[in-house]
Amino acid sequence: MESQFNKGIELEKIERSIIKTYRKHIWARFIQSINEFDLIQDGDRVAVAISGGKDSLLLAKCMQEFAKYGKWDIELEFLAMDPGYRPEIRDLLEKNCEHLGIQVKIFDSDVFEVADKLAQDNPCYMCARMRRGFLYARAEELGCNKLALGHHFNDVIETTMLNVLCSANFMTMMPKLKADNFEDIEIIRPLYYVKEKDIIRWMNNTELTPLDCACTVSAKEIGSKREEIKQLIQDLGETFADVDMSIFRSAQNVNMDRIIGWEKDREKHSFLDEY
Repeated sequence: MESQFNKGIELEKIERSIIKTYRKHIWARFIQSINEFDLIQDGDRVAVAISGGKDSLLLAKCMQEFAKYGKWDIELEFLAMDPGYRPEIRDLLEKNCEHLGIQVKIFDSDVFEVADKLAQDNPCYMCARMRRGFLYARAEELGCNKLALGHHFNDVIETTMLNVLCSANFMTMMPKLKADNFEDIEIIRPLYYVKEKDIIRWMNNTELTPLDCACTVSAKEIGSKREEIKQLIQDLGETFADVDMSIFRSAQNVNMDRIIGWEKDREKHSFLDEY
């Protein structure tokens, strides 16, 4: 485990690469997301959620650089949850954050164990819900009004396609939204326009090893529906030009005169109501 930190790229070079080497594909798109969707305002206190994966580590570094050089006066809190990691996984999380200059607050929990007991057939869904609620609560305790998550462009389009193909609805991942049970917390996704392939390139350049799911209950489901959707989008890209952007933009170009039904504030409507 130690070898990767001995050979890791120096912190200054990692930070500079975000602004310079990956300026077009990471930094510019990060700033575009913030500006276009009005994600951050002066005086915000933002909790940055760190899972230890590549996406959240990049988000943390981008938020650090933004707070350092941005035009707004904001405060950051970096928080992570240990849902029951093995000791070596917890150690990797801590050392990655240390190497990247991220002063993270790690909170212990028994989410893995509880999720397995409550939902043995589908612990991943329960785990995700519990982890999100845990993060909301800790962000609120730290006096934050926003919680930044590391979802990126590909997460957005995969979620859109999952809903269409598997849930028979059209619903996408929003760049920001109010938390249902924590009215004082707003979720923001500053990597909304950043593509996963560019995050992977940046992560490889750091020479660090990010965490994967690290679940002690169930191994990563390589054949999961999300993985199938990811592959489907890649396959479609060989036939349809810019198919990923077409999926992404579809949620911004909904013609309300040409849909059969919709839901607003949890109330269902039909085109017949207006016909």
